[in-house]
Amino acid sequence: MEETVLICLPFAGAGPSFFTPWQASAPDGLRVLPVHLPGREKRFAEAAYTSAVPAVTDAYEQVTAALGVSGRRVVLFGHSMGAVLAYELAHRIEQAPNNAGLRLEGLVVSGSPGPWTPRTDRAGELPDEEFVARVRTFAGYAHPALENPEMRELLLPPLRADVRLHETYIPSSDRPLAVDVTSLRGRADTLVGAADAAQWGAATMGRLTVAELPGGHMYLAEHPRELLELVAAGLRAPQDR
Repeated sequence: MEETVLICLPFAGAGPSFFTPWQASAPDGLRVLPVHLPGREKRFAEAAYTSAVPAVTDAYEQVTAALGVSGRRVVLFGHSMGAVLAYELAHRIEQAPNNAGLRLEGLVVSGSPGPWTPRTDRAGELPDEEFVARVRTFAGYAHPALENPEMRELLLPPLRADVRLHETYIPSSDRPLAVDVTSLRGRADTLVGAADAAQWGAATMGRLTVAELPGGHMYLAEHPRELLELVAAGLRAPQDR
């Protein structure tokens, strides 16, 4: 089977190490490639982006440097903030000459309403304690390190930058993508409902598949195997055009 590369865009506060264990769970033929944005892990000393455009440019440069001009088969994945970054990256690839040398086979968005639905419940300008509490409400999860005062001082600036990026995001185009889109949500997600997930149908001229997996908003932290199997199954399914 020809290898497909699953390019993973981070959700707010996440680094590439979140996705590293996914490779061990990935079905045969699926390779996981996390995008490493500044403000986290080995790029911690770099200022995190507060808007989508430079983040997507950085992601595009990483992906094309690693895989471009080789005809590699790729699928883009993003959860929450990562969903809109993956959507913008799909546009960037589709607009590039010869699709930047990549064969874009799908866009998988997770835990996100359609890209034209703005974030109305804001957290970016709140004081630290309220900010952490609001983010915990958004995500249904908070990293334990945020309870440590020293770690919180280090982690809050890039997390605030990510939240600001997501809250101020405006799509770069209203032109639907050519690629098929799969929209995923946790079945118990109280933040993103089934109707929200279905909004992605307006973002593609291709096929929209909406699917639910066990868990809440952060289901992907608990059930990566199910997610990866669903992606692989979609790649194996006949593509009716």
